[in-house]
Amino acid sequence: MWAPYKTRLTRDLDRWRRNGWVSDDGRDAILADVAQSGSGFSLASALSILASVLFGFAAISFVAAHWEDMPRTWRLLLLLASIWAGYGAAGWLTSRGYEVFADAAILFAVGMFGASLMLISQMYHIDGDPFDALLMWWIAALFAGVLLRSNPALALALVLVCVWSFTQAIDRNEVYWPFLVGWGAVSAAFVWQRWRPGLHLSALALTIFVIMLGYQLDGGHDHGLVAVIGAIAVAALVGIEKALPDTESLTSPLLPYAIVVTFAGLYALQFLESPTLGTLIGLAALTLVALLAAISYGLATDNRGILWLGYIGFSIEILSVYWQTVGSILGTSLFFLIAALIVTALAYMALRIAHRGRPKEIAA
Repeated sequence: MWAPYKTRLTRDLDRWRRNGWVSDDGRDAILADVAQSGSGFSLASALSILASVLFGFAAISFVAAHWEDMPRTWRLLLLLASIWAGYGAAGWLTSRGYEVFADAAILFAVGMFGASLMLISQMYHIDGDPFDALLMWWIAALFAGVLLRSNPALALALVLVCVWSFTQAIDRNEVYWPFLVGWGAVSAAFVWQRWRPGLHLSALALTIFVIMLGYQLDGGHDHGLVAVIGAIAVAALVGIEKALPDTESLTSPLLPYAIVVTFAGLYALQFLESPTLGTLIGLAALTLVALLAAISYGLATDNRGILWLGYIGFSIEILSVYWQTVGSILGTSLFFLIAALIVTALAYMALRIAHRGRPKEIAA
């Protein structure tokens, strides 16, 4: 399933039970089925991943300590044996039902593959582009994650895509657009695996990439493009959610990231581009209206992520405008007056809509 939505489901089941729609046995059976079918992230899985990382460093340290004392053939055999030992252990653990530890073994094998690329290049004095080694590494991690259905391997692939793209962007001092290719491939694998944490990782990586466009394009002054991209993403996700309610489990976790992109672009336009006071007040009013809309949508859809983002963004915006205009008492007062009027009008509209939506009482 897309999401460990057990908390929300438990709350709904408790309400349904109080209304008499679900029995106690039915509630317990539903929660038991969710717990059994879900692939939650447990302490055992976390510790197994950490153990895998430590085993990898231990193996690399051992090889490095005895590197000069071993013939090249033995070096190659040791590296290959480390990789296939990880995959072999993963198969053995899977056959015995220890999928969590199997994922850790796959992660170890993928890590040793990357270390082998570096060590073999050093051993044979291969003068290649280090970025090509990172490219091969994340592709190998992606294939391992897809073929063996390993979520940790896919997470490592996304991390390697980000490192590969970031180092390329720094080296070239420009936007590295091939990032979108790697990001799209790994994200598609997350969708295929139906792994919600991976969906969040992909959304976070893309959010950072889009926000950074404002600091890389047009001499670092293209924050308006960022705000537009975020607004389009918000509109698209809301539209998809309304038109196709079955996609709510997919669009709901993505919407907060689109809101963050929009806010980041608007915030930079206000406080990094040195606008005039009139422009600042106009952008601030637009930002506050957008944040209030996000809060309203979060309340209507019971999306607490959007709700808290709206609250936090609203507070940051108010405080930032205050410090920006503190030298102009008139400007500050005017802004707060306009903001108060906007919020009051929206509150009145929300109250009217709420009253209009209530069923009319039947006269006795």
